Amino acid sequence: MKFEPKIPPREFEVGYDVKGIIRDCGSMRLTADEQVTFLTEDGGEYDLTRKEWGFYATPSLNGRLASFDLRAVLVKNRVDRFFVLLVERGKEEAFDRYVRQEPLKIVTWLDSLEALQTLEAALERQP
Repeated sequence: MKFEPKIPPREFEVGYDVKGIIRDCGSMRLTADEQVTFLTEDGGEYDLTRKEWGFYATPSLNGRLASFDLRAVLVKNRVDRFFVLLVERGKEEAFDRYVRQEPLKIVTWLDSLEALQTLEAALERQP
């Protein structure tokens, strides 16, 4: 693992109607079977694991991710770009404001066994 900080951070504008600034603070280089854990001020955790073939982008959606008080949700923006976002449990109100502000469409929450099984069943019915 090698972290390459960007000093000063690269800043760029995001958003359509309501603009914001993102600060790109650096790059993390991982080799196969290395993992980094990102932490929130409230004790939440998010793991990213590198494999030979790519990445595990999240811990198990309805297991470890949930135990870290994070909820996965699939959203679509106004130009048909899809994103998986992770919402901190207890911050759903702030997320709802963000969804309205962007605007985003919630395609489906991916944080419960029931929701994931419903999605799985729908996909299995596809020709």
